[in-house]
Amino acid sequence: MAKIVIEENEILLKLSFFEKLGALHDSPRAAKNAIRNVEFEDQLWGSRTLRGIRAPGTAIPYVVLLGTLRGRGYRDFVAMKGRGRGCIVTLSSGPFERWIFTLEQPESELVGLVSAPQ
Repeated sequence: MAKIVIEENEILLKLSFFEKLGALHDSPRAAKNAIRNVEFEDQLWGSRTLRGIRAPGTAIPYVVLLGTLRGRGYRDFVAMKGRGRGCIVTLSSGPFERWIFTLEQPESELVGLVSAPQ
């Protein structure tokens, strides 16, 4: 599943080949200083977390959700598999407002991503 990778001053939500295929999108990137918030959720499938219409991407409810969720004035990138614990990374700039993905790496690796207020 998707995993956050730090590359110099950028972060990358690294997707596997099949995730890229299902999402119809390459692995999204953002500036490291664009991270506003990192949250962890036990339940990603629901209206509290997900919003908008999937376009483009792939979805089988409660099994897999890959791609872009669009709404009026926002775009979220989603890479979810199953009903496991997940992460929501809120960004201040870039093509996506949030990255929502199933957590496959230790939370401790992601907690330190939020930079000090500028």
